[in-house]
Amino acid sequence: MAVLSEQTGISDLVEQLHGRHPGLTRDVVEAVVRAEHSRFDDSPLRDYVPLLVERRAREELALLSL
Repeated sequence: MAVLSEQTGISDLVEQLHGRHPGLTRDVVEAVVRAEHSRFDDSPLRDYVPLLVERRAREELALLSL
């Protein structure tokens, strides 16, 4: 159940960040979010993964939006 919740959170994050970066395609936003999410594949503690992904993805998308 936690994996499903995490995946839902990541999908929601893609939509949220795409709304904040209208100059980028949804595919680009999703690729950035998925890449950041994959960095935590081996992390045993999953509680903070969505938050960490959001932070890193925001930073990356801000650079891409310049």
